[in-house]
Order: sequence, then structure tokens, then C-alpha cells
Amino acid sequence: MDMQNRPQRPPQSRPQSRPPSQHPEGCLVVAIRIPVRIFVFLVVLPVRLLWDAFAATARFLWRYVLAPVGRAAGLVLHALLVVPLVWLYRHLLTPLGHALRWFHARVLTPIGHALVRLLTPVVKILEQVLGMLGTALYRIARVLLVLPALAVWRWLLVLPALALWRWILAPAGRVLGIVLRETGEALGHAWRAAGYVARAVGRVIGTLFRWIFLTPARWMYRTVLTPVGHVVRDLVLHPVAEAARAIGRAVRQARADLRRALFGEPRPPAPVNRREPTGRDTRTLDE
Repeated sequence: MDMQNRPQRPPQSRPQSRPPSQHPEGCLVVAIRIPVRIFVFLVVLPVRLLWDAFAATARFLWRYVLAPVGRAAGLVLHALLVVPLVWLYRHLLTPLGHALRWFHARVLTPIGHALVRLLTPVVKILEQVLGMLGTALYRIARVLLVLPALAVWRWLLVLPALALWRWILAPAGRVLGIVLRETGEALGHAWRAAGYVARAVGRVIGTLFRWIFLTPARWMYRTVLTPVGHVVRDLVLHPVAEAARAIGRAVRQARADLRRALFGEPRPPAPVNRREPTGRDTRTLDE
């Protein structure tokens, strides 16, 4: 309760430090950014339009041309290469591999073991001799070459290289970094802006296509072709169908009359005697 009733102290305000600027270069950045972005936008816009057209064409070719051709080529390659290679592997390479493995295990391995046993002492002696020779050469080269080269490197090359890096290469690298960064940002902005322009051009082309082709075709279908089709259906097709059905019925009737005239009326089917009682007294299973 004391902790709840205790008045809270207002937080002490701290002096707000200014956020460090992301680009401390100032006028140099402004002077480079605007021309670079304008130039890059003018360069990237036709590239983006060509890229979108190429992507649409490539999708169409991959889906409707290259995929069927690839499947057909795969079947042909399977028939001409895979099947012969599988047969060659099963009937020639596999027996040959077994024979080579047997030759390696039964012939080459014993010969190799024998050579190792014979040459091991010679190899050890050579290793000792070469080790001593290498140690002596290393010490001589260190005294005659390495130590003088290190001295020349420290006094004649390191200090000029540090000065060159500090006063020439580092400032030039910062300026080049600014140019590359602004060029990259300009490329990104130009690519996005070119995408907006390409989508707008696509929408305009789609709208013109709809106005020029689809809307007149839809109007022609609804206003002209549909009523004409209904008229043709009601005045031509339906009467023709009715006439055809009537002709079919007349042909069937004429065929039936001809068959009746030649062969007479068909006989009614004879009643079949199923041997069942017809009176009241019927048989049961007990009788």
C-alpha cells in the first residue's frame, strides 16, 4: 500500500542528442544524386520495357513451345541414350567392374603390400635425409634472404604505402563509395519508376485492345449474332427438325405397313403352361 500511495517522481529529462546524419557528405551528395538519378532513369526505362516484353515472350515460349519440345526430346533421348546405356551398364560394365575388383583384390593388393614392406626402410632414410637438408636450407635462407627482406619492407615500403592509403586512396574510396551508393539508389528508383511506367503502358494497351476489339465483338455478338441465331433457330432449325421427325415417323410407319403387307400381322405370343392349379384346391408342400 505504501508503494502504491507513494508519489511517482517525474522522469528526469535527458538532453536529446541530435541523430547522426546518415550522409554527412552534404553538398557533394546532393550534387551527385540528382543528375545520376535522371540519367539512370532515362537509361533504365527502355531496358525495363524490353525486359517486361522479353519476360512475357519467354513465359509464352516456355509454356507452349519449349515444354512440349522438351518432353519429346526427353522421350527420344531416353529411347536413344538411357536404354542403351542401362543395357551397357548391366551387361558389360558391371561384369567388367567385378573382374577388375577381383584383380585388384587378388593381384594388385598383394603386390602393393609387398612393395610397401620392401620400400619402407628406404623411405624412412630418405625422409630423415630430406628433413635435415630442408632444415639447413631454411636456416640459411632465413639468415640470407628473409631478415634483409623484412628490413627493406619495413623501412622502404610500409611507410609510403601508409601515406598513400591515408592521403590518396582512402579519400578517393570515400568519393567512389558515394558515387556507387547514389548510382545504386538511382538504379533502384529508376527501375521501380520504369516498372510503374511499364504497367501504365500495359494498362493503356489493354484498354485500347478492349475498346478496339473486345467491346465491338461483344456488341456484335449480343446485338447482331444472338438475334440472328434466335431467328435462324426458330424459323429454320426448328421447322427442319420437326420436318425431319415427321419424315422419320412416316418412314417407320411405311416400313411397318410394308412388313405387314408382306408377312401379315405378327402372331401373338402363345400362353405358357406353368402347371399351376387354377381351382380353389391348391397343392401345398405337405401333400
